[in-house]
Amino acid sequence: MPAQNPELQQKITALRALLNRHRADAVLLRRVSSFSWATCGAGSYVNTAVTEGAASLVITPDRQYLATNNIEAPRLMDEEHLEDQGWEFVISPWHSPLQGLNRLLEDQKVISDVSYDQAREIAAEIARLRACLTPWEGERFRRLGKACAEILTAAAVALRPGMSEHEIAALMSAEAQRRGIQPIVLLVAADERNYRYRHPLPTDRGLQRYALLGLNARQRGLVCSMTRLVHFGPPPPDLTARIRAAARVNAALVARSRPGASLDALLGFAREAYTDCGFPDEWQRHHQGGVTGYEPREYLALPAAADILKEGQAVAWNPTIAGAKMEDTYLISDQAPELLTATSLWPEETLSVPDQPGAVRCALALEL
Repeated sequence: MPAQNPELQQKITALRALLNRHRADAVLLRRVSSFSWATCGAGSYVNTAVTEGAASLVITPDRQYLATNNIEAPRLMDEEHLEDQGWEFVISPWHSPLQGLNRLLEDQKVISDVSYDQAREIAAEIARLRACLTPWEGERFRRLGKACAEILTAAAVALRPGMSEHEIAALMSAEAQRRGIQPIVLLVAADERNYRYRHPLPTDRGLQRYALLGLNARQRGLVCSMTRLVHFGPPPPDLTARIRAAARVNAALVARSRPGASLDALLGFAREAYTDCGFPDEWQRHHQGGVTGYEPREYLALPAAADILKEGQAVAWNPTIAGAKMEDTYLISDQAPELLTATSLWPEETLSVPDQPGAVRCALALEL
C-alpha cells in the first residue's frame, strides 16, 4: 500500500476537481513541468530542452497512471520511487513509446496540458494549479533560492576582464551543477551588449568592465530566477542612474506583491514608476515578470490580466532599463514578500514605497 503523501494527495485532489469541472474522464499531463509538479519533484525529461518529457501522467476519478517506455521505467521506479506514490506504471516498448498511453486514453474524454490527439488542451488552467505552491514546495523554493544566490556570488567573484561571455556562463553552469541544480537559462552580457539586448545569450565577446549575469535554475522541478550586475571600478553616472531607476520600478512591484493584488494593477504601478523615473517607454521593451513555479514564469503580468496573487505563490519580477536589470524571486505571504535570492556581496538600496509597509532591498552593481 503506498505511503500517504499529503503534498501528493493535495495535488491529486486538485486534478480530480478539474476533471469534475470539465466533466472529463481523464486528465493527461505531458509537460516536464506538470510531471514534476504532480510527482512532487520527479523528472520526466532526458533532453533538458524539451517541453514534453518521456513519461506522461493520466489521472482518472479513481486511478493514477504513469505511462512511459521501457528505457525510462526502471529509473522512475528505482530512483524516483514513483510506484511508492501510487502511480500505476503502463510500460511501452521504446520503438512504440505511446502505445500504452493511447490505450489508456482510448474512448475517453480527456483534458490535457498539451495538444494531444483529441484531448481538450487546458494548459493555462493547469499552469495556475502548478502556481499554487504547497508549504512543502515553499521550503524547497527557499533552499533553491539560497543556492542560486550562492551560484551567482561564486561566479561573480571569479570574473576577470578578458573572459568571454561563454566562459562566464560556464562559471555559472559549473557552480549550479555541482550543487545538483540545473541551469535552464544562462544570460550573459558584456559591456555595450547590456544596452542592446534584453535576452543576451552568451557569445565569445570578451568582458571589459561591465557584466550582466542572469540565471534561471531548476531543482526538483521548481525554477528560481535572478540577475546580478558586476562592474570593474565605479559605474559611470548614467549607468548608476539607470540601475537606480530599475530598482525603483522593482520596489514598486515587490512592495505591492501581496495576496489579493491583481497582475494588471501591478503592471500599472510598474508603468507609473517607469514614467516617474524618466523612462516611460521602457516597460514595452521587455515583460516585467510574473508568477513562477515549475516554469520560469507560469504566467506574466499583462495588461488586463485577471489573475490575483495568492498566499504561498512565488513571483519573479524583472524590470529593465537599457543597460540595467533587476530580478529576484519572492514568496508571497500576508506579510512582506519573502526574498528568496538575497545576496550579501552586492551593495543594496533599500527603498520604501508610498502607502506600503516595510521596504524593498534592491541589489545594485557589484564593484570589483
